[in-house]
Amino acid sequence: MAVPSDAAGSENPPVACAAAATGQRRRRGEALAGWSLAGPALVLLVALFFLPVVAVFAIALTDWQFGAGTMSFVGIENFRQIFSDAAFRASFVNTVLYAMIVVPGSIVLGLSIALLIEAGRSMRAFYRAVHFLPFMATLTAMAIAWEALLHPTIGLVNQTLSGLGLPVANWLRDDTTVLPTLAAIGIWQNLGYAMVLFLAGLKAIPQELYDAADIDGADAFPDRLRTVTLPMLGPVTMFVFIVVALRAFETFDTVQILTQGGPGHASEMLLFSLYRESFQYLRTGYGASIAVVFLIIVVILTLAQARLMDRKVHYQ
Repeated sequence: MAVPSDAAGSENPPVACAAAATGQRRRRGEALAGWSLAGPALVLLVALFFLPVVAVFAIALTDWQFGAGTMSFVGIENFRQIFSDAAFRASFVNTVLYAMIVVPGSIVLGLSIALLIEAGRSMRAFYRAVHFLPFMATLTAMAIAWEALLHPTIGLVNQTLSGLGLPVANWLRDDTTVLPTLAAIGIWQNLGYAMVLFLAGLKAIPQELYDAADIDGADAFPDRLRTVTLPMLGPVTMFVFIVVALRAFETFDTVQILTQGGPGHASEMLLFSLYRESFQYLRTGYGASIAVVFLIIVVILTLAQARLMDRKVHYQ
């Protein structure tokens, strides 16, 4: 005998409610597990990044001096002083010029060395280690080594140039050579990092693309480089460009050790200006305003670079 429809319906609601309750408990358990795993990282991110950024913005609106027990709210007065300060303008221009030399130099030389290593058949690991060593070395120790190399009288650089009959210079004390010299050291520091990333990108290019290029007549190295290698390295190049640009804007160690911003303000960078105002002159509120301007500049440049370059990048 057939079961009436109302009797069948009366048995379904308890089953449906039990299934709904089970699904709800499962979702709550998954949410709890997710927050348990992500919670520590989220707490550290807030404590170590967001709260310090908020604190810097707040201090930038005061006249607080490092170690003082009181402070006064001055609003945007610190920012007005920044943009009327000739030393800050000089440090900003120097940082931009430094980045304009270091970024393309690191990318071009890093890609060139990666192509040479990939084209060879022997001692690849040795060459990779040799070129990556400057990136792994301590910047302070390397800066001291460069200071000895660039000494105006007993330095190896000037001794070599003098032996070859070429003109010498006081590389770190001449306002016409100090910034290019620091940029050359910056390229040397970033070269290994760019090389390793480009090597990884070259390994990821399928051989079938080169075979197809050979069939189409692009069998010479310049043609293969233009039609296959460079387009396929687009994502890697964009990443290297952004990272090296950020590292260039964050330059501090070499300036502090080698030049202290001199001669005059010829080698002063933004981070060195921040350090000098905050920890040498103890003008922490003014230094915090420099940090805010520096953060805004870096964010704007990073977003602009990513947007402009992403339009020309070929993703697999």
